[in-house]
Amino acid sequence: MLQEKVYRAVSGWLMVAVLVVAPVAGFVSLVTAVNAAPAGDESSPVLWVLASIALIVVSLVSWFGFRIVNPNTALAVQLFGDYRGTVKTAGFWWLNPLTSRRRVSLRVRNFESGKLKVNDSIGNPIEIGAIVVWRVVDTAEALFLVDDYEHFVHIQTESAVRILATSFPYDAHEEGAISLQGSGHEVSQRLGHEIQERLAKAGVEVIEARISHLAYAPEIASAMLRRQQATAVIAARQKIVEGAVGMVEMALDLLSKKKVVTLDEERKATMVSNLLVVLCGDKDAQPVVNAGTLYQ
Repeated sequence: MLQEKVYRAVSGWLMVAVLVVAPVAGFVSLVTAVNAAPAGDESSPVLWVLASIALIVVSLVSWFGFRIVNPNTALAVQLFGDYRGTVKTAGFWWLNPLTSRRRVSLRVRNFESGKLKVNDSIGNPIEIGAIVVWRVVDTAEALFLVDDYEHFVHIQTESAVRILATSFPYDAHEEGAISLQGSGHEVSQRLGHEIQERLAKAGVEVIEARISHLAYAPEIASAMLRRQQATAVIAARQKIVEGAVGMVEMALDLLSKKKVVTLDEERKATMVSNLLVVLCGDKDAQPVVNAGTLYQ
């Protein structure tokens, strides 16, 4: 496995000073070699001249080695195809001019997948989308282990979203069960874990992943809406009945405690029936005046 390593670049300001002095020194050395050559010795001046010319040429070529590294940006350095290391420290640097460099952003990025149409764990067709916040943490793996790491992030995210959608139902039908709609925290953690497993080999870290769109597919949306409405009505009715029973019980206890009226079992049953009708009915109750007694 190819792993990231540090490339030790030289300070750019130091090399500016060196490369300003080096050509001047080479030119002075060249003039001195030509003027001070002994009359009978040709080999020594030739080597001196060649060394001076080489110094001048190397100094001029070295000016192409300067690079600026911005904050949260890295330079991956290669020499004749061999990975030599990565410069992550921001600043003005000098690198070997014969090396090639590839710039990689280390900034936090986000990606929103398209609306994917899949079936949930019980076969209902749904539409789902996700947002992933990510960044590159290993430049060597991102550049050299995958072909295009940004495209790799997009494809693997959609794959993880599809697997997540098929693992849970849209709605929970049992108390405490995990569902896509009702268990946002658990589902987001599972999604982040699924994506991170796929992107680890590309040198990418997933910071956050969450569902951005969730809905039933259009062909079943109306039927599921009626089902949700019915479920909501049933739940509301249960609350209403529980509250009405409590109010009736409280009314009977207060009447008995304060001895407002003495009720036998039949009158209690009639009173309970009337109160439940009033409290649980959809419409306002219409009072009926009884001129007689309960037994006539």
